[in-house]
Amino acid sequence: MENSIDTKCLHEGYTPGNGEPRQVPIYQSTTWKYNTSDDMGKLFDLEASGYFYTRLQNPTNDYVASKLCGMEGGFAGMLTSSGQAANFFAVFNICEAGDHFIASSSIYGGTYNLFGVTMKKMGIECTFVDQSLSYEELSKYFKPNTKCVFGETITNPTVNVLDIEKFAKLAHDHGVPLIVDNTFATPVNCRPIEWGCDIVTHSTTKYIDGHASSVGGAIIDSGNFDWMAHADKFPGLTTPDESYHGITYATKFGKGAYITKATAQLMRDFGCIQAPQNAYYVQIGLESLAVRMRRHCENALKVAKYLASDERIAWVKYPGLETDDNHELAMKYCPNGTCGVLCFGVKGGRDISIKFMDSLKFATIATHVADCKTLLLHPASHTHRQLSDEQLAEAGIAPDLIRFSVGLEDPDDIINDIKQALDKI
Repeated sequence: MENSIDTKCLHEGYTPGNGEPRQVPIYQSTTWKYNTSDDMGKLFDLEASGYFYTRLQNPTNDYVASKLCGMEGGFAGMLTSSGQAANFFAVFNICEAGDHFIASSSIYGGTYNLFGVTMKKMGIECTFVDQSLSYEELSKYFKPNTKCVFGETITNPTVNVLDIEKFAKLAHDHGVPLIVDNTFATPVNCRPIEWGCDIVTHSTTKYIDGHASSVGGAIIDSGNFDWMAHADKFPGLTTPDESYHGITYATKFGKGAYITKATAQLMRDFGCIQAPQNAYYVQIGLESLAVRMRRHCENALKVAKYLASDERIAWVKYPGLETDDNHELAMKYCPNGTCGVLCFGVKGGRDISIKFMDSLKFATIATHVADCKTLLLHPASHTHRQLSDEQLAEAGIAPDLIRFSVGLEDPDDIINDIKQALDKI
């Protein structure tokens, strides 16, 4: 019988033997020693498994990636230096110059910029779409060179819920994988692979770490997408890689092809490895993730209900509210709760919203989100300030939108802080 997610948070990925460390060890070493040249040569030829240089792989990272993989129900996983690196690797592993992919327009501003500006300079085109469109309308955006579809389980900062099944069918009907950033929901509240997603990414910096102590990311591959069935679309996986003596990843590594290629090629060349010390912090965060997510969701729902009842609040958006237009999707994909993040606007517009933020006492203005402490920011002025007014509108970000990340404090204290700040304006 499979263990529950609560148990997996504690025991998945690392099983110490007799007399071995109970906690995941930190392998704070850049290199590994081998007895013969041939022993090391086999590693460089991908003919043997093992470690030789931390820029590619490290045992501490692999233990933690294995835990996340088990929690998500995936086949193989890897850690990266940040969530941005994870999303870049996830797409770039199957896209090259001249290719195209589709992404929800509601994704995090940093990812939007990565896809729409930086990767465009690399010759990879991204079309951003309204994720609420019908299957038929979304199908019109596919091109012969489309290689994947990307979305977020719960969008940052607009907290809309992705219809994963719809997008999985959309992607698969066009012969490409669906990649879902599951940062806000975490595998505690949603496992996208169970709904047809092929590849899951995370910013482990957020709820998974939970304490603003380490930056990191992760990629989990389901192993379910048949690359050889669409060999012409994915030559990087289905044709020989001359930089590794003609290895064809999809035939040599099967379900492990995607993560093997991402490690052997991208991590080798870009070096976006997560520090082993940071992976250790992620491991500690994962142990309490299930408990923390329940409290985050309980607190956020209580705060959202208060905001919805205060006449000084112009609007509030939280999928846990029964009146929310995404509540039905939330109940389908996240029946035990979505996340601790909500957004709202204060009556009076952008300037009043900013004055409200500046009047809070312990709720902190910070770039961070999904943390044990209550945090907030104004996306139009902060995370999304590089976007034009038209792009902000396309992403569904109102000028007065405040992203409010509800922490683990007593919810009454959070509400009282909001009240006193509203009283000052």
